[in-house]
Amino acid sequence: MINIFESNEPLELESGYILPQFHLAYHSFGTLNADKSNVVWIFHALTANSNPLEWWPGLVGTGKLINPEEYFIICVNKPGSPYGSLSPLSYNPVTEEPYYHEFPHLTIKDMIKMYQRLKIWLGIEQAYLGIGGSTGGMQALEWAIAEPGFFKYLIPVATNAVMSPWGIAFNASQRMAIEADPTWLEKKEDAGKRGLSAARTIALLSYRHYNGYAITQKRSKEFTPMHDSVVYAADNYQRYQGIKLVSRFNVISYYRLTQSMDSHDVGRGRKGIKEALAEITAKTLVIGIESDVLYPVQEQKYLHQHIKHARLLTIDSNFGHDGFLLEYEKIAPAISNFLKQNEKI
Repeated sequence: MINIFESNEPLELESGYILPQFHLAYHSFGTLNADKSNVVWIFHALTANSNPLEWWPGLVGTGKLINPEEYFIICVNKPGSPYGSLSPLSYNPVTEEPYYHEFPHLTIKDMIKMYQRLKIWLGIEQAYLGIGGSTGGMQALEWAIAEPGFFKYLIPVATNAVMSPWGIAFNASQRMAIEADPTWLEKKEDAGKRGLSAARTIALLSYRHYNGYAITQKRSKEFTPMHDSVVYAADNYQRYQGIKLVSRFNVISYYRLTQSMDSHDVGRGRKGIKEALAEITAKTLVIGIESDVLYPVQEQKYLHQHIKHARLLTIDSNFGHDGFLLEYEKIAPAISNFLKQNEKI
């Protein structure tokens, strides 16, 4: 069941903008034990929601690695997303109209400030584990630096310490696709949908890998050059995925969330990236996907090098960045062994 946390205390964002109030939608599973030592905080990626049973079923659920019969699991729908938390579709209490394009720029640091208020409201002082992939991993790292000691264990997956120029370029191209839609600036919920569809196809090229498309979107053996209606599997797949996202996500949310990703830099406002990573006290397992072109393994190696006593696991996969969602048969045992080994120490 989805829960709503409301904060009526103003929050100053990194930009200087003052949010008069905000709300967060979150899912929780399992029961908090007597000493509140069984909290697992999961952070979702760009277009996912606060229910990890839907998008990470290989890791989360009864009988799985992150088992609600053992842990009290929390996952928040990150602000800016249209799945229940404060978003461009929310009403601005100042104007009494939806924010739409006036929705403020939220950084990863801003998101963590919001989660910390929820944590206090829930009465949680420490989490056993913090885990997230992609932009979810960004949030996990930022919190582990902002509040050392909050996580006992930390598992950032397919993520980085700072958004690279390469990653920002992918996001910029997606926003350009949205901006090219002539309806983009219309103040209505369904503005810019054709642009979002095109943006999603750009994103997919960064999420997947050459080998993955060769496996799942093979060329047809039959081909008639003069037939105008010929559609290749990969062409059809790209179009389908664009339409699929449009049917479930908001364009302005997508635009703003890519900007939030671009803001990611754990060294900003601190002495530097290396120094910030050195603040992490959680026992950390960094996981990378060897075929990931968006967050290449060199970025996880950097985390491993600068987080004290961290361990590194790289996963062989044909599916690029999305391997963090798909390769659970490799990831789950590795995490289980990591936790068991450290519990014996």
